[in-house]
Amino acid sequence: MNPDPSPHTRPPTSPATGGADLALRSYRSLAAYNAWANRRLHDAAAALGEAACARPAGAFFGSLTATLNHLVVTDRIWLARFAAQDEPQPALDTLLAPTLAALAPLRLEQEARLAAFTATLDAQRLAAEISYANSSGRVFRQSLASALDHLFNHQTHHRGQAHALLTLLGGREAAPCLDLIAFQREAAG
Repeated sequence: MNPDPSPHTRPPTSPATGGADLALRSYRSLAAYNAWANRRLHDAAAALGEAACARPAGAFFGSLTATLNHLVVTDRIWLARFAAQDEPQPALDTLLAPTLAALAPLRLEQEARLAAFTATLDAQRLAAEISYANSSGRVFRQSLASALDHLFNHQTHHRGQAHALLTLLGGREAAPCLDLIAFQREAAG
């Protein structure tokens, strides 16, 4: 008898629905939430001004602008991996755009690409394995579903850093609410 497959390779299921339909809806909803939260962060950062956001503030990527750049860089990397495009990866700290104004259209482009990608998913694709090399050249294989889980979790992780930087730079009133429940209520409303 074969052991139960790893959660990284089996298709996502739910005890409530018993299938991937819930997972498909969840990924589409997470893509919409991702766009909503990133838009709120970018709007709040723009309100603080370019100079404040470009200043090194002790975050992992230094400044708020650099942190927001990192999120665009990693979206590009993951979407290329999902499409099985074997292309050179930029460094994770690449500044694609030195200003928030120049970064904004790049962010919007990634939101559109991610929404379009999640709209094409089906259960078979979610369960399928992808293979890719990370930035160090190490090759990994995992289900698309688990890689998508990482992409959305990674976004939340660095949005949390960006949120902390907004608070540091402009006070509590400068940092917007990014709670998933706020997005869900707004979307339902």
